[in-house]
Amino acid sequence: MPRGRYSLHDPHDHTPLAEERFHCAPGPSGWRYVSHLTTPSGTPAGSVDLALDDRGRPIRLELQASGWQVRAAALDGVTWVRTDPTGEQATEGNVRAHAFTGSSPAFLVATARLLRLTPDASATRVRLVALTEPVLAPRTLDQSWALITREAHATDNGPLTVEEYQVTALDTGEQHTVHLAGDVVLSAPGIELEDLESPPSVFT
Repeated sequence: MPRGRYSLHDPHDHTPLAEERFHCAPGPSGWRYVSHLTTPSGTPAGSVDLALDDRGRPIRLELQASGWQVRAAALDGVTWVRTDPTGEQATEGNVRAHAFTGSSPAFLVATARLLRLTPDASATRVRLVALTEPVLAPRTLDQSWALITREAHATDNGPLTVEEYQVTALDTGEQHTVHLAGDVVLSAPGIELEDLESPPSVFT
C-alpha cells in the first residue's frame, strides 16, 4: 500500500497550492485512493476518496474543498451531487462522460487505469468531468491520451516500470506529459512527488 506526499502548485507560475498526503492500494474489486490536503500554511484544504472497479470506472468518489462537497459515481455516464458549504442546497448533474478528473494525482492514475493503453496503440479520446478547487464546479472536457513509452528501471526493490503518457486538451491543443509508476504519479504539470514510504502497487 503506497503512502506518500505530493506537493501541488500552479503549473504556470509554480505558486504552491497545497500538500496532499495519500495512501492507495489495489483490492479484489479494483483500486482505492484516499488523501487529505493542507494549504502551504498548514490549514486543512479538503479530501479525496476515490474507488475504481476492476475496469477502472469510478464506483465512488467523494471530494471536499472549501466546505463544498461532491459525491459521484459512474451511473448512466457519470452522475454527481454537489452540496454547498451551508449544506442547505444540493444540485445534481449527469453527463455522458467516461470518468472524472481534477487537481488530485489520483485522477491521472484513474484515467490511465480506465484506458489501459499500450505503447503501439493510437491516441485515445476520453471525455471527463473536471471537479476543481476551490468550489468543485463541474466542467466537461475532452482529452486525448497516448502511451509513449513503458520502461523498466532497476531499483533496490526490483524493477520499476515507468510509463510516459502524452495528454492533449482537445479544446486548446495544449499538450503535457505524465509519468506514472503503477498507482503513483512520478511527475505531471502542477504535481511533484515529495515522499513515498513504500513502492507503487503493480496493476495486473
